Amino acid sequence: MKYAICQVSVAPLRSEARDSSEMVSQVLFGEKLIILEQLDKWTKVQLSFDTYEGWIDPKQIIEISEEEYQANKIEKFAINPYNHAMENGLPTTLTIGAELRSLCESKIKIGTKCIEYFGVYTSGKKSKEQLVEIAKAYLNVPYLWGGKSSFGIDCSGLTQQVYKIGGYTIPRDAYQQAEMGEVLSFVEEAEPGDLAFFDNAEGRIIHVGIMCGNGTILHAHGKVRIDPVDSNGIFNTDSQKYSHKLRFIRRII
Repeated sequence: MKYAICQVSVAPLRSEARDSSEMVSQVLFGEKLIILEQLDKWTKVQLSFDTYEGWIDPKQIIEISEEEYQANKIEKFAINPYNHAMENGLPTTLTIGAELRSLCESKIKIGTKCIEYFGVYTSGKKSKEQLVEIAKAYLNVPYLWGGKSSFGIDCSGLTQQVYKIGGYTIPRDAYQQAEMGEVLSFVEEAEPGDLAFFDNAEGRIIHVGIMCGNGTILHAHGKVRIDPVDSNGIFNTDSQKYSHKLRFIRRII
């Protein structure tokens, strides 16, 4: 078994071993990976956090020992939308959610690399209200299919990353997240931090957002935004019409 860590700010995770293949997700700096298969120009990996699989450019990861992979260190996450770091005297920008578990005295060590970090970080479990505050750090980030960074994010990438930074594990995709927790009977029962799910005409879950309280929801639609939500769904304040039909709200924590 071989192991690796993402060494760039954001790496595309693709469905097939080619540049033109669909980006199904992203791998952020510091995320741990299991190497499943290696080709000349592509490596198939499985993310340790959620077991998501895909193909990645091997130049964007660095192989590490099993000992480093298994090391039980406190989870630390970059918390600002953009975080400054330096490698060999050259600047790099780390997105919110970058994993900094080896951070010590402003130094991040991964494999043979040592990176100086100038940003701030957070760790530990957060309250549901704190999850909403984390989510607000993504406001106005553009929508990007498969994205999960402050450079671009999709709806389920947003909810997964917010919960992850807050100390909780939920799956990558909206339909998987929709199977977790307790279904609420009424919108009025929702608390800030609960997740709302939306379906299409065929009944398939296609969208998810984070309830913010006072009848509003934070979600990724064109960009990360806050809109009113009621028993019918999300009312888009720009188009002045409903953009998503509510299926149910779930309390995950």
